[in-house]
Amino acid sequence: MQANPKPLPLLEGLAGAYYDWCRQGELRFQRCRQCGTFRHVPREICAGCGSFDWDWVKSSGRGTVYTWTVVARALHPGFIGDEPYAPAVIEMEEGVRVLSQVRDCPPDQLRVGMPVRVEFVAVNEQVTLPYFCRA
Repeated sequence: MQANPKPLPLLEGLAGAYYDWCRQGELRFQRCRQCGTFRHVPREICAGCGSFDWDWVKSSGRGTVYTWTVVARALHPGFIGDEPYAPAVIEMEEGVRVLSQVRDCPPDQLRVGMPVRVEFVAVNEQVTLPYFCRA
């Protein structure tokens, strides 16, 4: 076991449901049944129309790099040795943005608008995280 493990998401509530889908190898986002607006991060109410009526819809898994930053000095002990790394915001085809990482691309090769696709990485038996790779 790693001496300083990386922080993992809490598997509770709507976030827990989101990560359950990831564990099954599916990226899903909430979509409002009233106005059709997709949303992420998961929450009970639609920011577009205020409706509480929604469902989970499977994503295409495709998106583009919206922005990123390069971390040269780890701010959490679990990331020591990974630097430099680039947390990236991915704009999905559905219109939502996801914070993740493009795993097959060094930070100096990232470009705004670069096409990416989701890939899932099992961290342990309970947690599978969505990462991205070049499309």
